[in-house]
Amino acid sequence: MQRAGIDLMWKDNDGGDKGVAHKINKMDVARGKQNTLCNGNTCYDMALLDNLDDQIASMKGNRVVALHLIGSHGPTYFQRYPKDKAFFQPDCPRADIENCSVEQIVNSYDNTIRYTDFVLDQTIAKLKTLEDKYNTAMIYVSDHGESLGENGLFLHGMPYGLAPDFQKRVPMMLWMSPGFKQAKHVNTDCLEQEAQQTATHSHDNVFHSLLGIMDVETNAYDGALDIFKTCRTS
Repeated sequence: MQRAGIDLMWKDNDGGDKGVAHKINKMDVARGKQNTLCNGNTCYDMALLDNLDDQIASMKGNRVVALHLIGSHGPTYFQRYPKDKAFFQPDCPRADIENCSVEQIVNSYDNTIRYTDFVLDQTIAKLKTLEDKYNTAMIYVSDHGESLGENGLFLHGMPYGLAPDFQKRVPMMLWMSPGFKQAKHVNTDCLEQEAQQTATHSHDNVFHSLLGIMDVETNAYDGALDIFKTCRTS
């Protein structure tokens, strides 16, 4: 996308980009700060939205911003949400989760999911405030699922062929502003039907769908993996 003239930025609140953002503009959330979102060691994902308006404004032309959430990464689930977002109780306020009950572990994990939902809601709200300047959209996908005690398994990372679906099946979400839908000729009713009928979408679709929706022409693009292609009109 960068070679096609799209301005890219990677903003990180997790363990780095793993080489994905090697040659683009990158910035980390300032985890060393002490404030309502950071404790000097780690930050809640809402910190990713700090100064995002100005950071987007400093970019040029068509823009893509990747927000790398820490999300539900364990085993320190309790560090992923503030105390006022600890909705499910009792939770597990410690890293050695083997000393918590399964109920506590599940509650802590559910709190992280609920907080991620809040972060996504606030991201969409921020994008809505920018609709007078840009055609905006958001794609969200998790990198992995999690085992929470099913068959005695916890966390994730088992070999793919052995891992249960709890570790492999992840959500993918899409929001588009009216201006973006119009500019890209996207039929959202078609996308909703596609989501209901297709159970085979995977991380493989993300790369090609981003290229497609940003109208990047390249030999690397495979239209068969573009989830938007059949739902766009010319």
